[in-house]
Amino acid sequence: MTGRYDDLSALFLNCSLKRTPEMSHTQLLMDVARSIMEANGLATTTIRVVDHDVALGVYPDMTDHGWVRDDWPAIQRQVMAADILVIGTPIWLGEKSSVCTRVVERLYGFSGELNDRGQYAYYGRTGGCIVTGNEDGIKHCAMNILYSLQHLGYVIPPQADAGWIGEAGPGPSYGDKSDNGPVGFDNGFTQRNTTFMAWNLMHMARMLTDAGGIPAHGNQRTAWDAGERFDHPTPNYR
Repeated sequence: MTGRYDDLSALFLNCSLKRTPEMSHTQLLMDVARSIMEANGLATTTIRVVDHDVALGVYPDMTDHGWVRDDWPAIQRQVMAADILVIGTPIWLGEKSSVCTRVVERLYGFSGELNDRGQYAYYGRTGGCIVTGNEDGIKHCAMNILYSLQHLGYVIPPQADAGWIGEAGPGPSYGDKSDNGPVGFDNGFTQRNTTFMAWNLMHMARMLTDAGGIPAHGNQRTAWDAGERFDHPTPNYR
């Protein structure tokens, strides 16, 4: 029994360095997860961040801090409207892309906001990541991205990352043409992990939605600021 997902939504932020319409290998793998979600009624949206003028900084709107233009606030509204956030990035020099770093910084800039229960704003949402490239670093990049998301308040389900890098060193990227068809499309490990990620994100989002989010007791910024100190045992140092 898989449950119902047609009342949920997912936002995919593609942190490729390539502008549309140039082909993005990261987008091709993200589309595998998207197709699984959409086949189960979940509404998805993809934004290629580099197509937008996203200012540097760690505030919700950088036009309040000296920038003439900042497209991030419009993207942030879509982030807050989504039950699931999936960040996709290529690997460069073993690290997530510079665009991905900027996205994490801008997400961080909104993390001090509160929801209507006095919790940090991202509570009750689910996060995952997709990583592609032709050099090592999937786990390193995923570790960084998923840590960042959970630190901001996202719930990270099991197997919340997937990726493809092929053989170590220069070579074809995910979806490149070869004599045997598009590279990586028949890779069982990548396809399995991407499928697991998509389903676990949907399952977790379903659980959180049905539960009304994360219980508020013990994690309300408003209560802490008001001087409440939730009951806990006093350490006995002897």
